[in-house]
Amino acid sequence: MGEVGTFIRGRRFVKADVIDSGIPSIHYGEIYTRYGVSADTAITQVRSDLRERLRFAEPGDVVIAAVGETVLDVGKALAWLGDHRVAVHDDCFIFRSPMNPKFVTYYMQTKEFNDAKVSIVSRAKVKRLSSDGLGRMPIPLPTRREQDRVVDMLDAFHELVSDLSTGLPGELAARRKQYEYYRDRLLTFPVAS
Repeated sequence: MGEVGTFIRGRRFVKADVIDSGIPSIHYGEIYTRYGVSADTAITQVRSDLRERLRFAEPGDVVIAAVGETVLDVGKALAWLGDHRVAVHDDCFIFRSPMNPKFVTYYMQTKEFNDAKVSIVSRAKVKRLSSDGLGRMPIPLPTRREQDRVVDMLDAFHELVSDLSTGLPGELAARRKQYEYYRDRLLTFPVAS
């Protein structure tokens, strides 16, 4: 990855810096809990007076969580597709390259990437990645057109799976109500007079 792009470490901000209206920001914990493959709006914002000491992902960058609880978790990535810069926490790396950011993010979810990642994760209580380690990670380099085609197919598949996940609970709830209705009808008998 280091041959096709650069890694930039984010800069520290703390919970007390988070406010309702300020500089859009991404915290490493949000990558695990609140974002999917990509985002075009930030969930949180930090104080505007921090601007000069922060580091920012540009549109088209990939934001990578550099710490995690497990070897599998660490390295979760998010393609930043917003039309503005976003501040990035110091427990993240910004990966800047000419590659399709969603292609990079999808690739970083593969078994191949995760198997290779095992050798570069430092194994203290909190698992960590370094920019040097990430720079040594292999990544396929198909043409940009092919990257875009792969992303389009994976996006369509992701949407289909999401629709099924959304639709199934509704369908199950409807069948449950239908069952309860017929159960109640079948178990209701006229009262003898």
